Amino acid sequence: MAEVRHFVAPAGLEGARLDVALTRLAPDLTRARVQRLVAEGRVRLDGRAAKAAARLRPGQALELELPDPGPSGLVAQDLPLRVLHEDADLLVLDKAAGMVVHPARGTPHSTVVNALLHRLGGGPGGERLGLVHRLDKETSGCLVVAKRETALAALQRAFQAREVEKVYLALCHGRLAAAGRLDTPYGRHARDRTRFTSRGAHARRALTEWTVRERFGDAAALAEVRLHTGRTHQIRVHLAEAGHPLLHDAAYGGTRREARLPEESPVRRAAEALGRQGLHAWRLAFDHPRTGRRVAFEAPLPADLEAALAILRGR
Repeated sequence: MAEVRHFVAPAGLEGARLDVALTRLAPDLTRARVQRLVAEGRVRLDGRAAKAAARLRPGQALELELPDPGPSGLVAQDLPLRVLHEDADLLVLDKAAGMVVHPARGTPHSTVVNALLHRLGGGPGGERLGLVHRLDKETSGCLVVAKRETALAALQRAFQAREVEKVYLALCHGRLAAAGRLDTPYGRHARDRTRFTSRGAHARRALTEWTVRERFGDAAALAEVRLHTGRTHQIRVHLAEAGHPLLHDAAYGGTRREARLPEESPVRRAAEALGRQGLHAWRLAFDHPRTGRRVAFEAPLPADLEAALAILRGR
């Protein structure tokens, strides 16, 4: 049976948008979810279906209907998940390389979402199951999942406000400068819509900083990369367009560069041992959505990246 909540608009919310006001009156709901409910006609103002942009007057009657969650069409699967941390509010995973986060055309199952359906039996945000960010299929490492609607809303705000520390380890070609910063426009590539670029005029901004952790002569480097924005493929694009594509990155020039190297080249052998783009989401830090305390999590280097590094070190 659907849950129905009733509110009376307080004087303190006079003139507020309906969707904004409801997220304050019902803090367990995200604004995105409220907007979906409004669009479905499940929010009534003085007994009539209302629009999200409606402005409140004190004393107006608000009615909010929360439908029973129907079947999502997703299949719960008992898939292995490496858990770095779990509490009542959130779950931090060490995602394996090769595992897709969200089901999509061509990958309807065997994803992180399918595994979470089995582990958690559902979650806030419908099919999103509390996922506020994502990692590329071939990127390993830290991924946070909210287990409650309030935690989801808090984490979404933190990501949007750039209050989350995101540090990656990137294994790239060439002699990368010891430290650097790239602050560029960012958008889809004009000729290949599956790729992105920092070249040309784009409305969005991408900001990346790095420091080199280890060098392998002039051939390769392992860098700590900090993301200050969260654009799709951001690290891959920024490093590639700076002349340092990730090892084994087919989309942004890594594999083309390796194909030109001798078969006995340590970089080429390291890329083959890695078998996927050299990127690992090593560290994630944020204020805990319930306690407010700063928490940090680190995902250990996966075996494939360790094997690649061993080859580069001559072991």
